Amino acid sequence: MYRYTFSLIATATLVASLEADTLDLDPIVISASKTEQSLDSVTANIHVITAADIDEKHYTTLTEALNSLPGIGIVSNGGLGKSASVYLRGFDSKRTLVLIDGIRYNDNTSMDGASFEHLMLHDIERIEVIKGAQSGVWGSEASAGIVNIITQKSAPGTTLNARWEYGSFSTKKYGASLSHNNGKLDLQLGAHKIVSDGFTSYAGRYADIKRYEDDGYENRTLNVKAGYRFDDANTLRFSHTDIDVYTEYDNSTGDSTASYDKKEALSQLLYENRYDSALTTFYANRSKFERDYSNGSTYDGRVDEYGINSKIAYRDSDFIVIGSDYKSFEHLNRLNKRYTNKAFFITNANNVGADTLITESLRRDTYDAFNDKTTGKIGVKHSLTDDAYLCANYGTAYNVPTLFQLYDPTYGNNSLASEDTRSYDLSLGYKGFTLTYFESRIKEMIDYDFATSSYNNIDGTSKIKGVEASCKKEVADNALLSLSYTRLSAKNQRGENLRRRAKENLKFGFDYYGLAKWHLGMSGEYVGSRYDSDNDLGVQTGKYTVANAVADYDLSKNVKIYGKIDNITDKYYQSVNNYATSPRAYYAGIEVTF
Repeated sequence: MYRYTFSLIATATLVASLEADTLDLDPIVISASKTEQSLDSVTANIHVITAADIDEKHYTTLTEALNSLPGIGIVSNGGLGKSASVYLRGFDSKRTLVLIDGIRYNDNTSMDGASFEHLMLHDIERIEVIKGAQSGVWGSEASAGIVNIITQKSAPGTTLNARWEYGSFSTKKYGASLSHNNGKLDLQLGAHKIVSDGFTSYAGRYADIKRYEDDGYENRTLNVKAGYRFDDANTLRFSHTDIDVYTEYDNSTGDSTASYDKKEALSQLLYENRYDSALTTFYANRSKFERDYSNGSTYDGRVDEYGINSKIAYRDSDFIVIGSDYKSFEHLNRLNKRYTNKAFFITNANNVGADTLITESLRRDTYDAFNDKTTGKIGVKHSLTDDAYLCANYGTAYNVPTLFQLYDPTYGNNSLASEDTRSYDLSLGYKGFTLTYFESRIKEMIDYDFATSSYNNIDGTSKIKGVEASCKKEVADNALLSLSYTRLSAKNQRGENLRRRAKENLKFGFDYYGLAKWHLGMSGEYVGSRYDSDNDLGVQTGKYTVANAVADYDLSKNVKIYGKIDNITDKYYQSVNNYATSPRAYYAGIEVTF
């Protein structure tokens, strides 16, 4: 208890010692309640990674960007394009719902939810990370929270952007984007490719990775986003993202030549109508996933979703959202199984006086294969002064088993039931500093049972709690410092620490803009004690610090060059036992915009 308190106070003291005023940030439009709101008018615990953040840090993958945030830990079975797990406040990947423009990206044929490792950051407007139970708005798979990736919309006029990057492991990244907007028609097109020889996925502890064969990766991503504005009240929109990957991988016992191809296609057709104080949206989404392994195994899944929601404004600044959706989940070839889900949801937001916001959400889900579920959430945000606020959120959530967990011939268990989650968080914010306490309890957690070699509902309650402290301050002219600290306790129903969650995590970033046409940046993290197996057993995979550096230079208003170094101290570590991580690596690139 003493160590826990000391770490928190030390971080708060360090943050408070920064004397400069916080940077003023413009409000950011987000979709925490299935409708657009300004960031200041949302009670939920949210982080937004902007296009400017992505451009300045030159993130390649979604996992790189997410790893800059407090309360998120990343472990990976190798390098670029290899299986990655994202732990959001101690929850594993399959309990986080990932969306691209509101289209579900969680793979219903997979053991692990969304394939974070295949999401490259091209043509992204922002990434919204909403923490805490969100089933009251989104339904299943949102026990930990939401990662909503919003792709770029075209700006007025016509713009062409091209980029090229080359670096370590013979990594080549190149692509182009074209956008056009004439007021009636808006169009965004993008085509991007990454090819890398990579390095071995498997490596014995402290072994030289050059002793093993390389595991390569290739990713081709195409995206289309179009809209037509009939008049001030009616707009039709279409979007499609196509991701085609090839990756080589190893298992945990040794080097191999295994590989797989994966194709992911996400499509949406959306119609918006504005009438008086109401905005009504009709939409149809489809997510398709196909995986073909070198051993002959194939997986083919699809999620279809149809829905309607209407946002109705009332009084001066209040609104209500009412909607319904229908989803079908199919595992097409290997299992030939499906289930359906129908839902009705409502969200209400009110300003109480000049200083208090209250948001309530309620959702009813019915299934043809599971028990029906009613979930909700409530949030309150109160401004203490112009610079300080208090915020509290409480929510319930659930996860239904995937078709793989239910029906796979080897690992499946068709008697699985859904798991239930309750979570809350309390936050204090002051001039760019935020302190948050969070706690979640998961009943009947679905997990792999090594005793039965299948998935089971684990009797009892798992408990996750912790503290996040973060700040972003201008510490001198043209110098921006960001710090965050997370202390986490994640225990199963027996009170044992869950595997691969670091007990503490300190992240840092520094950006300097004082040289004409230059941006210089450094970022990194300290990962505290973390074990590869439950109950602090297995190999210690934590207790290390990794830092990265980046520099960009504007050759002209249309051309920018940049370079970056990952793992600048060449630190050796493994986030998963017997899986390699990148040694020091160098990359350089150029971006041209017309």
